[in-house]
Amino acid sequence: MRILLVGINYAPDLIGVAKYNTELCESLVDEGHEVRVISAPPYYPAWKVPANFDAAYFRAMDVNGVRVVRTPIYVPAHPSGGKRLAHHASFALSSMLPVLKEAISWRPDIVLSVAPSLMSAAFVSFIARRIGARSWLHIQDFEVDAAFDLGLLRSQKLRSAMLSVESAILRSFDRVSSISPQMVGRLREKGVAAVRTAEVRNWIDTSAVFPRPRQTQYRSQLGISESDIVGVYSGTMSNKQGLDLVIEAASALQVDHPNVHFILAGEGPHKAKLVDMAAGCARVHFLGLQPNESFNEFMATADFHLIPQKAEAADLVLPSKLGAVLASGRPVIAMASEGTGLAAEVEGAGLVIRPGDVGALASAICTLSADRERCEELGAEGRRRSIVRWDRRTIVRRWLNEMSAMHGSGSLPETSEIDSGAPAPMPMKDAVP
Repeated sequence: MRILLVGINYAPDLIGVAKYNTELCESLVDEGHEVRVISAPPYYPAWKVPANFDAAYFRAMDVNGVRVVRTPIYVPAHPSGGKRLAHHASFALSSMLPVLKEAISWRPDIVLSVAPSLMSAAFVSFIARRIGARSWLHIQDFEVDAAFDLGLLRSQKLRSAMLSVESAILRSFDRVSSISPQMVGRLREKGVAAVRTAEVRNWIDTSAVFPRPRQTQYRSQLGISESDIVGVYSGTMSNKQGLDLVIEAASALQVDHPNVHFILAGEGPHKAKLVDMAAGCARVHFLGLQPNESFNEFMATADFHLIPQKAEAADLVLPSKLGAVLASGRPVIAMASEGTGLAAEVEGAGLVIRPGDVGALASAICTLSADRERCEELGAEGRRRSIVRWDRRTIVRRWLNEMSAMHGSGSLPETSEIDSGAPAPMPMKDAVP
């Protein structure tokens, strides 16, 4: 097949949507398909484009067998609500010409649009219909809902207008997928016919992230002893993560629990603010994004992992870092409301607490710090769950099967042929290595 992916994030960005776009495309190439990508230059999560990409716009470059074309984009240093709209609009506009060119000259069989950015998706579906290609929209997060629920945008008239546009875009694609059952359910609430929806979740390479001893180079470098307790957060540091709650919990615990350390690794627009907040907390350590070659060792440094989240972000996105956390064989403390996708994934492999509740977070940290046996039980369950639900090979195969079905059929498959979005049944303990 010839597959054209249009998405704002791609390698060499290390985290977030870029990772999954890149690994999907390279896996498709490994299976013998031709893949081309139209994307923006790298900028995330630092919100800054490297200088060496300024002269590379609209030039095709081979990246591990994938032909990638970069388009100009506006990248705000401090991404507020209005600036984010301009950011996405700039990609939607600048990507039109290369999308049109590839569609006419190359004639892809499937055109895949990944949101973010939803703004660019409307033109993608329009062009796909004109050339007779199948169109697929994959939703990594609900941008419109997140922008208003998190307070980045506030006008209700604007929200109503944007939701109407979103609904029209969603219904214009042959297939619309998302990364959790709850998010697929939201697609259906937004008017997408069930027969056109599918759950295709993010993944983790469970052979690259696996349980290993706690005493790592990170503990040595940071002066953390083997007997100390370490909570780890790894990922983007932006508004919706609620990392200020971790700083507040660390401050509350530092007198009575001086052996509890926190490592926050990543980049993002809120990192400087968090560093300032933690100025009086000697047990809070900040690191940058960790390279792939030492990522597994970094994850093993933790006694438990932290996924703080604001209540407003529930089911707008399923944190992609969860797969790696579970694969590492460590328990997780997640802030999630009952019935949300995150709560369902974590229950039994960690502790689920109310979003925004610093007291509950501090209490959960104390609970796991005092019970190593429980940590091991929860971590082992997380590891089993990662293999069943998050393994890269299984999920990439689902992408391949769905695309092959779309390409080979004159009509869309029946509902029974599409993944229902229900979590895979958990095996007996001795069924998973």
